[in-house]
Amino acid sequence: MNKFTKRLSITLLTIILMLTAIAPIASAKVPEYNGGVMDEYEYEEVFFLTGYPIKFTGKATVTEKENKDTLTSTYKFTLANSAGDKLTRNVVYVSDLTKHIVKSQTTSNTTVKSYSEKVTMSDKTTFTLDDYQFSQGSVIDNRPATDYYSGNIIARKIYLKNYKSGKNNIKEEITVHITGENVGYKNFWGSTDTQFIDYEIVTPSGTGFVTSKVSDSKSKELNYETHLPSLSSFVGGNSVVSTSDIISEYDYSFPYYVGSGTIKLSKQKSPTIERLIVPKFRDIAKHWSKPNIEKLYSLGILDESSNFFSPDAAMKKDLFTIGVAKAVDLRVLEGKTTKKKTTKKPLFNDLDVKDLNYGYIESALDKGIVSPKNKVSFGANDSITRAEAVTIIVRSLGLEGRAPIPGYKTKFIDDNKIPKQAKDSIYIASELGLIDPDKKNRINANEVLTRGKASQLLVRYLNFLESDLKQNYRDDMFYFN
Repeated sequence: MNKFTKRLSITLLTIILMLTAIAPIASAKVPEYNGGVMDEYEYEEVFFLTGYPIKFTGKATVTEKENKDTLTSTYKFTLANSAGDKLTRNVVYVSDLTKHIVKSQTTSNTTVKSYSEKVTMSDKTTFTLDDYQFSQGSVIDNRPATDYYSGNIIARKIYLKNYKSGKNNIKEEITVHITGENVGYKNFWGSTDTQFIDYEIVTPSGTGFVTSKVSDSKSKELNYETHLPSLSSFVGGNSVVSTSDIISEYDYSFPYYVGSGTIKLSKQKSPTIERLIVPKFRDIAKHWSKPNIEKLYSLGILDESSNFFSPDAAMKKDLFTIGVAKAVDLRVLEGKTTKKKTTKKPLFNDLDVKDLNYGYIESALDKGIVSPKNKVSFGANDSITRAEAVTIIVRSLGLEGRAPIPGYKTKFIDDNKIPKQAKDSIYIASELGLIDPDKKNRINANEVLTRGKASQLLVRYLNFLESDLKQNYRDDMFYFN
């Protein structure tokens, strides 16, 4: 993880696209706004209205329904603890979505539609939610490879506390002022949703403060599995392991009662594993990029019918574009269906609509990931340079705008040889660790990429989508924010 990735202030859910063997991963999402964690079996959160922390566990269900430009999220909680305390909560939120097609962004405004919450303590003291005002504004930056989002929350809850003091029934009002934010990303390889919320709890006895930090993360990891038998047609293969975990931390301070402290919660779902096809290229056994080539072939990103990969041959522009599109599961554009049969024409004269991978190139062009050679030719069979390949990757991530103001120089001694249109992408890719200079500190932007080097670049791209974003959106924010 490098400095640039750590300091990226990524603000901005998803383009679900189409990879050969692996299913898209479900989106990570923190369950509501109370700092709780959950797995397949149980939900857990900490309650503070008593002036001291009480842990509740039980069942939670979350359902989402999208209709046109409205998303309805329903949360139901039935919780208890060993002391005999009980908590029930049902909340429905409605999000109005506005799609800004030209900007490739989506904004949303969320309010609470209905709510009910009641906590009954073992001594018959009750806390009943009497009023709930909630507002959340979010922006989603829809990029081809990854969607980034950020939101801000402001809310207020008013509870009525009922308890007995001797023979008298006492009623008190407790007001909870809530402010917070959430950030996240989602791509084919994983997603992370991180939430920070501050609660100011105002009671007749005094005011307490709670800060909750929660991060839910889902990811896929590509692993190599060794095949032990010596008398076999293959020596090993790759698998994809899907994992999901959520961590939470409460920092609380109640000067008038229990004092201050920290409570940590976590849950992890059972991982799943998928074995991938075994590559059998005969000309890569001793090649330095063998692991990269085998990973990409197993995933279907590189699709070769021959037993020879030719790792030192030049990578062609069409094959690299297809590889990037498959790596991020870029959906093939769907045309409007009509009763009249029409023959689809290719966008450029060196493309063939009958090619099974034509749709990936069409989508990449539509999303602005790749540029054609000229008005009539895509440049399909042109050898791709490092500058061109890096530009495609950085554009897919939507990070080219993170480069400095034009006029800057990169750290490479051959900075003056970097094509002007690729300079921002070269800068970003270097800062992200996607590319490295040679021993003489030359980036060699105009060098034609071999198929082996292109495979290395694509695998680093996958690693960024799998691991680096999670590091930035969870660890960097959760532990260093």
